Amino acid sequence: MLFQSILTEDRIPAAVRVWFARLQMPVLRVAVSEPDFFATTDHPARRLIDRMGACVMGFDTSAQVGEALEKEIKRIVQVVEAYPDTGRRVFQTVLTEFEKFLEQYFRDQNEATKKGVSLAQQVEQRETLAIQYTIELRKMLNEMPVQEGVRQFLFHVWADVLATAAVRYGGQGEITRKMKRAAADLIWSASAKVSREERAEVIRRLPPLLKQLREGMTSAGMDLAKQDEQIQHLNNSLAAAFTARAAVIPDERLREMMERLETLEELLPDASNIEIDESMVLDLSGHQSSELEIVLEGGSMPTPAMVAWARELQVGSWYMLENRGRSEPVQLAWHGMRKQLSLFVTPQGRCMLFQQHRLASFLQAGLLLPAQDEALTVRATRSALAKLDVDSSRLN
Repeated sequence: MLFQSILTEDRIPAAVRVWFARLQMPVLRVAVSEPDFFATTDHPARRLIDRMGACVMGFDTSAQVGEALEKEIKRIVQVVEAYPDTGRRVFQTVLTEFEKFLEQYFRDQNEATKKGVSLAQQVEQRETLAIQYTIELRKMLNEMPVQEGVRQFLFHVWADVLATAAVRYGGQGEITRKMKRAAADLIWSASAKVSREERAEVIRRLPPLLKQLREGMTSAGMDLAKQDEQIQHLNNSLAAAFTARAAVIPDERLREMMERLETLEELLPDASNIEIDESMVLDLSGHQSSELEIVLEGGSMPTPAMVAWARELQVGSWYMLENRGRSEPVQLAWHGMRKQLSLFVTPQGRCMLFQQHRLASFLQAGLLLPAQDEALTVRATRSALAKLDVDSSRLN
């Protein structure tokens, strides 16, 4: 009866429904030998059916299932059929394999999603590096007598410039090294200057340094107006350094700092512990492009339960998204580390990236609704129980 309900589900494409049908006997064997099949939704056989169903059941009944996804579902069913006596274990094995397949399928094989996943991974890498650089720069400048305006520029602007260069050219690439040297030059220029010779040297080195800083900000996608604003703040800080009574940074301390900057990547904190949240993350709008939309506003203040739900959304599932006056079906194609970033893609390939808190805000406001209110096997079980309530003799 459970499978009767599943196989009459119109939103399962016909090409895939035949493979669901072939799972009926293997699942029956498991259900007979393991009573918890009906008692819990965590049974691997149920989770496998639910996961495959979620990936193929969108909103459009005429939508085509990708060839690679269909082949994987076929392979999984054939593996289950080949090992009829292994029960729970074979279902758990193929479920794990299916989860791994989905990760690389959206990244490498699905034409609508692979470009977006690549861009989202670059955003995550750059944001994580920027936060790592910020943490290390804060440690480095902790006891150095440097103007506050310069500190803020390094933490909030230049860390992102360094991260952008590191993603594009590698941590030890020549351009990245130039950006690190610019950071060291700026710190030296903004420290107290007590002799006329030092002040003359600052004035001599300032034009090429400001040119380098503008090039860095341009490479990180900062518009000209914001660049002008940052340069103005820096000019004020550098002017203040001329009259500052702060302690001078010793030459050996500056050399030590430059050496640390050169090998900064070796000092960075573990990326897996970095949280890309709204209090630390730099301006994500800098990643906005025609190929990747960063969703920066919308929704309502989420409850802790809604934030937890945002973390539980599963790759491959379909949703209806309302954003910028559009209502359209989207598929969850990618989660970043610790699910702090999530990428949704339309059937036409439009990509939208959410931070976790923004995603929870959309769920809270009902602007992101799942295609299925409940898992496929839960609904099928409910349907079967309803039929038994009407006619309990069907149990005989």
